[in-house]
Amino acid sequence: MASDELPVRPAGSAVKAVVEGPNSLAVAFGRELSMASRSVHADDYINNHQAVAPPMHVSTTFRYNRDPEQLRPWDNLNPNAPYDSHVYSRDSAPNTTRFEAILTSLLGAPSLSYASGLAAFHAMIVFLNPKRVAIGGGYHGCHGILHIMKKLNGLEQLELEDDADLAKLEKGDVIHVETPLNPTGEARDLAYYRKMADEKGCYLTVDATFAPPPLMEPFKYNVDIVMHSATKYFGGHSDMLAGVLAIRPDRAEKWLPELREERLHLGGVMGSLEGWLGVRSVRTLELRVKRQSESAQKLVDFLAEKKAAGDNSNIIAQSVFKIQHASQQPEAKDENSWLRKQMPNGFGPVFSLWLESEEKAKRLPSKLQLFHHATSLGGVESLIEWRAMTDPKVDRRLLRVSIGVEGWEDLRDDLVQGLERLKEEGF
Repeated sequence: MASDELPVRPAGSAVKAVVEGPNSLAVAFGRELSMASRSVHADDYINNHQAVAPPMHVSTTFRYNRDPEQLRPWDNLNPNAPYDSHVYSRDSAPNTTRFEAILTSLLGAPSLSYASGLAAFHAMIVFLNPKRVAIGGGYHGCHGILHIMKKLNGLEQLELEDDADLAKLEKGDVIHVETPLNPTGEARDLAYYRKMADEKGCYLTVDATFAPPPLMEPFKYNVDIVMHSATKYFGGHSDMLAGVLAIRPDRAEKWLPELREERLHLGGVMGSLEGWLGVRSVRTLELRVKRQSESAQKLVDFLAEKKAAGDNSNIIAQSVFKIQHASQQPEAKDENSWLRKQMPNGFGPVFSLWLESEEKAKRLPSKLQLFHHATSLGGVESLIEWRAMTDPKVDRRLLRVSIGVEGWEDLRDDLVQGLERLKEEGF
């Protein structure tokens, strides 16, 4: 084989391309590269064009080989692009293939993309097909999916923090842990739930949307499936919808092709534009998330210090009832705690503020200049949401705060001036 030729992928190895392709970097360097380098180069093995920036492909279908002897069902190998060969975009497409290749490297496990975070959660529940799912608080959309599944097949939803409910779990059921939790930003102990899952013969699935790499590595705890709403930090610019499932490596050989086959029929695939946007976005994932998490920590520390004064001598103490964030959990102060071990690189860019009254919470966003009053999170711009706008069950005093990449001091001053304006208006 000439040195400039790409290796020809054996027939039937389409799934393995996502699992094995990124290894070419580790082989070349004799070690695993940093997250920052893999974010930029983990999909290099797919390249078959001289363009530095990956192109966007809008085609939904792809020509078969002109040689009838080369025709094999669902295997449309192009020798000139062995890792970028496709049949139909409901199965795979160039941009989503790149996106999955990068995520496979960053998440440390074979990954599949979906049309949204909820599409990924739905696909996961359909695939595992449990009779019961233990789930705590968190994103109300996942609870909505389970409600639909109950209508279809009688799936029982159990409360994750209720011992009587947990006693009902049986082999093959699912323990689903969202950590950090939406909307509070508080974390849950994965080692604890892994032990519980092992004792009961359950699958452990984790929604790690609020703690993307480099903040947390759930597979260190032998999680079976990790899901992300890629709309949030993987997208990072508030302009794409996507979801991701990453499968524990020792289960991937069996599970990945089955999940891909089910995705083909469920139809919850990403569009090509979203795949292209996703590739663009994850290039800067580490840069964004580190800054966002560090800024959130500084802002939470400032708010907590002012509130702790407790003498109503400042606008924070007068207005804020409670601050919720993983850094405010008791375990955060103990460097040997499960929390510090689970999140060694920061506690995440999302936290919740509870104001003293519903009226204050409802009105504060309109007084801010830098925070957009909108739902969602994870973008480069900071968002604040009176959470009752989209979650009818949440306390109406709660504001969810998602920190972007602005200067934290500017965000601090924006919150302070907003609270002061509320006070001037009698709230």
